[in-house]
Amino acid sequence: MAGHSKWANIKHRKGKADLKKGKIFSRIAKEIISSVKLGGPDPKNNPRLRLAITKAREFNLSNELIERNVKKASSADQADFIEMMYELYGYGGVGIIADVMTDNKNRISSDMRIATNKRGGTIANPGAVAFNFDRKGVIQVSKKQAIEDELFLAATEAGAEDFETTDEMYIITTDPADLYTVKGAVEALGAKCEEASLEMIPKTNVDCSIEDAKANLALIDWLEALEDVDAVYHNMNLPDEIAS
Repeated sequence: MAGHSKWANIKHRKGKADLKKGKIFSRIAKEIISSVKLGGPDPKNNPRLRLAITKAREFNLSNELIERNVKKASSADQADFIEMMYELYGYGGVGIIADVMTDNKNRISSDMRIATNKRGGTIANPGAVAFNFDRKGVIQVSKKQAIEDELFLAATEAGAEDFETTDEMYIITTDPADLYTVKGAVEALGAKCEEASLEMIPKTNVDCSIEDAKANLALIDWLEALEDVDAVYHNMNLPDEIAS
């Protein structure tokens, strides 16, 4: 499972994620509502809802809040949420993907146009950027939580595709369908997962100038602040002056 590290930006990405807990809660609430709309309010008979509730509890959402969103979804007045993916070209040939979950396609379309008008970049045709990314499960485990050899063995036996280390973290990559199986194997060791999520992982990264990197980060910050955007991914290698 060797090879060049995909996680040169992990400190930057994790720092951003720590500031975006509200986005996580919003996404989970929307996933619960969408799951109920598609498969009904009983998690025993609705695997997607069961997964959404599991994720909600991992992020310490109360049972009261979970039940409120299930009831909300059962109302005929509650609009359904649509999952979308916007692909953009940033500065210096960088590709950017925004995961969107919205109940108003016109609103997010307008918001995306405003974002590129204000911060640059262009909206790409479907597939033009996404071909260079793979959807993967990503599990982050603090090095304080586990012994590397034990974690590696448990993760790979459970189906992990890749295992890498950073200064502070073990990074485990899985097929999306295996994310929670591998997570369960990690937790069976007594290790706490700092984060377990589906992400878009670039197949190749792009080096760019400090100026282009700063402009791309400004565009990404704008996109992340949008109500309907849940996560933003890019294939930019951050210059050391910015990543450190």
